[in-house]
Amino acid sequence: MATSEVTIGTRTIDDQGEMIRVLLIEDDQVDRMAFERLVRKEGLAYDYAVATHLAAAREVLGREKFDVIISDYNLPDGTAVDLLQWPLEAPVIVITGAGGEEIAIKAMRAGAYDYMIKDQERRYLQILPLTVGNALQKRRAEHELLILSHAITRINESVWICDPQGNILYTNEAFCATYGYSREEILGCSDGVLWQDPPKWSVGAAPVERRQIETRHCRRDGTVFPVLLSTSSLFGEHGEFLGQVGVAWDITERRESEDALRESEERYALAAQGANDGLWDWDLKSEVIYFSQRWKEMVGFEAEEVGDTLKDWLRLVHPEEVQLLRAQLEAHLKGRTPHFENEHRIRHKNGSFRWMLSRGLAVRDSDGKPYRMAGWQTDITERKRAERQLLHDALHDSLTGLPNRALFLDRLGSALKRAQRRKHYAFAVLFLDLDRFKVVNDSLGHVVGDQLLKALARRLEGCLRLGDTVARLGGDEFAILIDDLDKIQDATEVAERIQEELRVPLELEGHEVFANASIGIALSTTGYDRAEDVLRDADTAMYRAKAHPQNRPVVFDAEMHTHAMGLLRLETDLRRAVERREFELHYQPIVHLVGGGLYGFEALIRWRHPERGLVYPKEFLPLAEETGLIVPIGEWVLRQACEQLASWHHRFPESATMAVSVNVAGAQLSHSRFVETVDAVLEATGLDPARLRLEITEGVIMASPEATTATLHQLRRRNISLHIDDFGTGYSSLSYLHRFPIDALKIDRSFVGAINGQTGDNVEIVRAIVTLAHSLKMDVMAEGVETEEQLMSLKALGCELGQGYLFARPLPPEDALRLLQEPPAWVPQEVG
Repeated sequence: MATSEVTIGTRTIDDQGEMIRVLLIEDDQVDRMAFERLVRKEGLAYDYAVATHLAAAREVLGREKFDVIISDYNLPDGTAVDLLQWPLEAPVIVITGAGGEEIAIKAMRAGAYDYMIKDQERRYLQILPLTVGNALQKRRAEHELLILSHAITRINESVWICDPQGNILYTNEAFCATYGYSREEILGCSDGVLWQDPPKWSVGAAPVERRQIETRHCRRDGTVFPVLLSTSSLFGEHGEFLGQVGVAWDITERRESEDALRESEERYALAAQGANDGLWDWDLKSEVIYFSQRWKEMVGFEAEEVGDTLKDWLRLVHPEEVQLLRAQLEAHLKGRTPHFENEHRIRHKNGSFRWMLSRGLAVRDSDGKPYRMAGWQTDITERKRAERQLLHDALHDSLTGLPNRALFLDRLGSALKRAQRRKHYAFAVLFLDLDRFKVVNDSLGHVVGDQLLKALARRLEGCLRLGDTVARLGGDEFAILIDDLDKIQDATEVAERIQEELRVPLELEGHEVFANASIGIALSTTGYDRAEDVLRDADTAMYRAKAHPQNRPVVFDAEMHTHAMGLLRLETDLRRAVERREFELHYQPIVHLVGGGLYGFEALIRWRHPERGLVYPKEFLPLAEETGLIVPIGEWVLRQACEQLASWHHRFPESATMAVSVNVAGAQLSHSRFVETVDAVLEATGLDPARLRLEITEGVIMASPEATTATLHQLRRRNISLHIDDFGTGYSSLSYLHRFPIDALKIDRSFVGAINGQTGDNVEIVRAIVTLAHSLKMDVMAEGVETEEQLMSLKALGCELGQGYLFARPLPPEDALRLLQEPPAWVPQEVG
């Protein structure tokens, strides 16, 4: 169904420190979810928005800028070709299913950067990040080419390009102004017309990558002037010589200045830039350097406290930078560089070091031998500090100050290299994930959630040794590198110490908050080649720890990898099942315990796997919830169940009071359009809302009670019945229970199955649930009724409804239909 809704998703900074703004235009919900899953699983640095049709895309493009646009070809209100007619700044990648290559070529002709063909397995998503990267590179290259073109056009120096034979192919405006030629006159001419004294290498010599000389050129009117000439050879992809680029600086004024400098002792002729710069003038014959008063002030010294030789200068330079400074001075004096430039630290009088940028230019005699060099230095300490801060920000988490994923993987890679070089070296990686962090965010707000993450970072740092690394990978996930282990058991001890430290509550904004964490461990002794694999296996072990009843740290083993690969295959099959509608519903009767009449059915999903046969919910629903596929699956179940019941009502009018129960997952209930979806299903199927029962677990309701309450009241106002499923097994609050518009409590099968006669703890638990429900004017339903003894006990306790194998197993629709045609006597008279 098309919608104008635009959704936004944000990911953290990627390993290169860049955030890519992506607009996805896709009306297929499963394709959108596949894209979002790709972003989440691969940790892609996409700050993305999602639009489901062109109108929504036009709206978001009107207020936001994007680096890349990914668009399905066929959209509810047009095609990608219509999109490409708009004035777009970002490259467009078109994804097409029907039509294939022909449609793709049409999109490319309309201006698309690239296209991708959809396949049922969505393998195209595997290369989508590469295609996005290529699109960005092309966009940047075009941008840089445009800038370069403008720069060359407006540059003050004369620029020209020649072919391999020396014929001029291009000149900029400065060239024409300097040499007096129009472009029409000079293009196609040999560059030999420019030379007054052609050098030996200018004609017939083998191409050299770069040369720089001072020489003389001729203008069109015959006048001769001195130039500083730099030529660079151009080579093709396979090394073939393509021509040369020449750049010439008219150095007439500089030559005049140099002549004047020879005739006078004016110290500032070559250093007229900036009153705040420190000037220096080096007499190469006497080896005396004059440092201006400002130069000395920049390093905190009085005039008489600084000598006048190169040694006095170098004595102040940081030892790590002396050698490079010497080398660059020598390179310029020998004519290998057009000017001298170097960044180095100088020791201030107060003992600190300041960063300086020093520039200079040698003055040469007619033979090209330098006899003088002058220049200036600029204090760039603040710029260097800003550069260091930018580098730090690129490698650290902005909230906690911890290293980020990029820096952690870099250090982990170094540890891997050490492990490969040193036989007895070992390390471990701990992967931490906070338990129920979403509850803190939803209940106390994101400010408290951020404070919790910062406090956790400090606690983790306090648990480690010097040399270990703790990093925030994103969200509530942290990783720790335990370096240079004495024994492997040390890793488990560190993990247990962290969990013990986290048991101490935190005081945040007046709230006492507990920060429990699940921890997985990967050991270098497993044998790894890539840092990413170590982190992956620690993550896998963390998920096993999260499922552990005692939530103890878990060390990765090969069996876990096999299990993870199995889950990956299951996820792939499950996504295909959603596309191919491989699901079916079975219906288990719900019976009135007094009288034995049929109350209705509970709709229970089954997966008809093409290879494994019938797969039951416990094998795939947890994965469906984790991947977000539960939303489309749940909507299909709701629609299918309502259609089936409406069909039975039409065929058997006497069954019009019969209801159907449908389970609702947390992701469905929290979805912003869940109530709209229910409305749409009821309208499409024509089912009376009073005949629909939605079953929701305690945990789902209590995960976000305030938001859940509002949604439940909306559903109740539509006369839809609401039941709490598996009551007594999850987290609940009696203070909240009376606030929810609940019609019935469903006793979990674990309590029903443990009933043995009319006495005992389990009977008392059931009695308490029945009493509580009746005091709140709710019905009670028992699931898992398998024996007549359980049935007798439940009736005696006042339980109204039940389901279980005693009555019937979940039945395919055709078998359930036979129950409607010939209703059995559900409750034996001798039991009643």
